Amino acid sequence: MGGKRKSMDKKKPDINSELEGLDININSLGAINSTYDIDKINEFLDSHVDDKKLHNLDQPIEDESEPSKD
Repeated sequence: MGGKRKSMDKKKPDINSELEGLDININSLGAINSTYDIDKINEFLDSHVDDKKLHNLDQPIEDESEPSKD
C-alpha cells in the first residue's frame, strides 16, 4: 500500500549571489543538465568549500609533472 506523495513546491532555494541563475536538472537518462559551465561551478566550490581530504596535510603537495632532483 503506497501512500500519497506530497506535492513538491517549485520554490527556488536561496543561493549565493555569485551563482544567481544556476539551475541543475537530471534527465531521465541520468545526465546532468546545468545552466552554468561546470568549470565555473568548480571554481566557486574551490574558493568557498574546504576540502576535507586536504585539511590535515602538513606538507604542500608537490607538482608531479616536474621531475624530482634526487
